[in-house]
Amino acid sequence: MVSTAPRPEHRRAPRPAPNSTNRDAVAALAADLADAHYRVDDVEHLLGPVAAAALHRGRRAPAIRVLDAVSPTHLATLVRLFLLGQHVDAGLLDDALPRTGVAGAVELAVIDSSGRANIDLRPYSVVDELGVGQWWIASDLGELDTDGPLPTDHVLGVGGATTTLAGLLITDPVTTALDLGTGCGVLALHASRFATRVVATDLSPRAIEFARFTAALSGVDHIEFRVGDLFAPVLGEQFDRIISNPPFVITPRAAGVPEYDYRDGGMVGDTLVAAVVRGVGDVLAPGGIAQLLGNWEDRIASDGTVHDGLDRVAEWVAEAGLDAWVVERDRQDPSEYAQLWNRDGGTTAGTAADALEAAWLDDFEHRGVTGIGFGSIALRRSLEHPAQQQPRLRRFERLTGPIGGSVGAAIRSGFVAADALAGVDNDGLALATATVADDVTEERHHWPGAADPTVILLRQGSGYARTIQVGTAVAAVVGACDGDLPIGVLCDAVAQVMDVDAAALRAEVLPEIRELAVAGLLSITSTTAQN
Repeated sequence: MVSTAPRPEHRRAPRPAPNSTNRDAVAALAADLADAHYRVDDVEHLLGPVAAAALHRGRRAPAIRVLDAVSPTHLATLVRLFLLGQHVDAGLLDDALPRTGVAGAVELAVIDSSGRANIDLRPYSVVDELGVGQWWIASDLGELDTDGPLPTDHVLGVGGATTTLAGLLITDPVTTALDLGTGCGVLALHASRFATRVVATDLSPRAIEFARFTAALSGVDHIEFRVGDLFAPVLGEQFDRIISNPPFVITPRAAGVPEYDYRDGGMVGDTLVAAVVRGVGDVLAPGGIAQLLGNWEDRIASDGTVHDGLDRVAEWVAEAGLDAWVVERDRQDPSEYAQLWNRDGGTTAGTAADALEAAWLDDFEHRGVTGIGFGSIALRRSLEHPAQQQPRLRRFERLTGPIGGSVGAAIRSGFVAADALAGVDNDGLALATATVADDVTEERHHWPGAADPTVILLRQGSGYARTIQVGTAVAAVVGACDGDLPIGVLCDAVAQVMDVDAAALRAEVLPEIRELAVAGLLSITSTTAQN
C-alpha cells in the first residue's frame, strides 16, 4: 500500500507480525509445510470441491465438517490451524511441524501460546507462461477470525485485485522490477520469477514484515524490501518493470469513516491513482513498462459538464508523456461502490453500515461523482529521448466481458504492434505481410436460405477475448493472411473477386487491419516501412 497523506497514530497491531529474522527457523517451517503437502492442490483434494469452494467464499463450516470426518493427518492439522482458525492440540501440531515444533512456531509468531494461529498462512499457486509457481503467503487473520470489522492496519492476503493484476502481468525477463505498495508481497513473488532483482516498497512497516516473511518462507532471496511513501524509497533509481496494486479505494475523508492501510491512499477521490500515473515515468527505465490497477471517477462539474472517467485517465497519461493501454473492466454506481467497500471492511448491516454508506454518498454527491470505474493501466516509457518521443500507443477502452488467458502477452503484443505500425501509413501497411493469430476463429450468421452472411464475427480465444464484427471484405483479407503475400495484394485480389474499386476497398480494409493487429488478432510479420 502507498499513500501521500499523513496518518494519525491511532492503531496498534492486534497480533504481532511474523518474525523472519531467524532464517534457519523460517527454512525449517518451510520444510515442515512442504513435507505435510500444504499446497493448493493437496488442500483442495482433502476438502473436496464443495468445501473448498465454500472456503473461498469465506464460509468454513463445510470444511470443518469434512475434517471432523477424517483422520487428523499433518495436512488436516495445518488446515485447521491456518485456514480455519481453530485451536490445535500441541501434540498434533508438534507432529505436523516436527522441525519447528510448537515452541518454534511461537518464536516465529505464527501461532500464540494457546495453539491458535496469529496469522493467516496459506498456500498459493500460479500457472502461467513461466510454468508453475508455488509459495506460502502470510497475512493478517481475516473476518472469519476477527468476528467483526477489520483493524485499520490489517495486512490483506491474496485478494481479488491481486489475482486480477497477477493475471495481467507481462512476464518477459527483465533485470530490475519494482512492486509499489507490496502489501503481503504476493506480486513481488510474481516479479521474482522474471526479474533478476526486485525492490518491494510499502508505507506500512507491518506490511513489509509480512512480505519479508512470505518471501523468506517461500525461499525467494532476491527481493529487497523498503518502507516509504509512493516513489520516495526509490528516488533516483529506474526499473524495467513496475507493478502496483495501489490503495485505490475512494474513501470519504470524514469523521468516523475508517481508513484501511491496505486499500486507502489517504487522498481525496481518485487522486492517488492519478499521482501514480503521473509519477511513474520518473522511475521507469527507457523502454520500461508499468502495470497497475485503479479506480477512476465519472464526474459532473458545477456547470453541468460531464467528465468521463476514462477521459480523465487519458489526461493523466498525457501529463506523464507515456504510452498507455487502459482497460476499464467494471463500473459501479456510488451506492454499489459504498456497499462493496463497507462489506470488505467487515461492516455488513445495521445502523453502522447505513451511516458509513451515507458518508460515501455524501462525499460522492458533494464532488459530483456519478460512477466509479475499475480497470488496469499499462504504461510504457519510450526508448527515445523525451524531447523526441511521440506516443505510439494511447488506447482507452471498456471491455467488460470474460477474458482469456495470456493477457500479459496480449498487452506486450499490442505495444509491439504499435511500434511496428508507428509512422507507417496505409501505403506502407499495404506492403507488409500478416498472419492470423492461432486463437482467432470466425463466426458467420445467415438468414435462412441467404447466400451471403448478415453478420461476420472474429473471435479471439486468449488475451481480452474480443469479438469484433467485420465486413465481408475485411473477413476475406484476414482469412488470406498467412504471411506470404503483402496485405495490399490481398486487398486487390478481394476487390477483383467482389468486383469493387480496389482503392476504395483498401481505404476500408487497411484501417481495420491496423486495429486487428494492435488488438492481437493479426500479427504484422514484415514491413518495408521505416519507423
